[in-house]
Amino acid sequence: MPVRTTSRWVRLAKQWDLQLMVFPAVLFIIVFSYFPMYGVLMAFQDYDIFQGFTASPWVGFKHFELFFHSPEFWNIMRNTVVISALKLLIGFPAPIFLALLLNEIRHAAYKRVVQTISYLPHFLSWVIVSGFVGSILATDNGSLNMLLQKLGQVDEPINFLSIPHYFWAILVTTNVWKEIGFGSIVYLAAIVGVNPEVYEAASIDGASRFKQIYRVTLPAIKPVIILFSILSIGDLLNAGFEDILLLAKNPILLDISDVIDTYAYRVGIGSYRYSYGTAVGLFKSIISIALLFLANRWARRSGQSLW
Repeated sequence: MPVRTTSRWVRLAKQWDLQLMVFPAVLFIIVFSYFPMYGVLMAFQDYDIFQGFTASPWVGFKHFELFFHSPEFWNIMRNTVVISALKLLIGFPAPIFLALLLNEIRHAAYKRVVQTISYLPHFLSWVIVSGFVGSILATDNGSLNMLLQKLGQVDEPINFLSIPHYFWAILVTTNVWKEIGFGSIVYLAAIVGVNPEVYEAASIDGASRFKQIYRVTLPAIKPVIILFSILSIGDLLNAGFEDILLLAKNPILLDISDVIDTYAYRVGIGSYRYSYGTAVGLFKSIISIALLFLANRWARRSGQSLW
């Protein structure tokens, strides 16, 4: 006789206590993530706050065409791609490298101190971090300028945050410093889950610590690395918002700091062009979704994917 499958509704009824626990989280996502998506309609309208969604005239892809033909389009796309690529190429492997180093520390107390120090910057707001960076790079008693002058490398203080040539390096370095510790938590947890007997067997076979990392540790955390690489590639056009907005206060830096998010904020909110700003943001979201699907398809070849 064929085995009767339990109805989905029957299974849900049996798990009513678990469903009740997850209900607030589902409701939160619906209210604050899905319901506001109704606002993307503005991208296809000449939205008027007094007329609302229903009375505002529909204009189709007008605002997308305006964005694609705007003088700033290619400059914004260049800044977005370059800054995102730098954050990905430098910021993505940095937590993995830190997790490998932390795993090699044998003194438990020292290891906890290093972990705590590396995690703390993540919990600082970008307002505090930008002020901290600004004080270090300041021309008036800034730590870096004082050090360079003491070493005889410069004669006069350098205003680093007013020179476009230095901005990308400052931005990426600050992001890595802020997030490297918190990003290493997942990788360190995956490393801790590796069976110690595998390391013992490798040591007996004569493998050095470096070879153990290369032959045992990295393959063990490969699924986690692939998972986060998929998410990072899908997030490629998210070059940043708060960090750029706070670090690039000088108008001189606009040409090399203006990315999709800051442009949408500056033009859409600052100039009250709500429909245009929404179209810019929707364009970025569509490209990000496409990149996520492509990254997942690439990862599927290695047997690891999100779906």
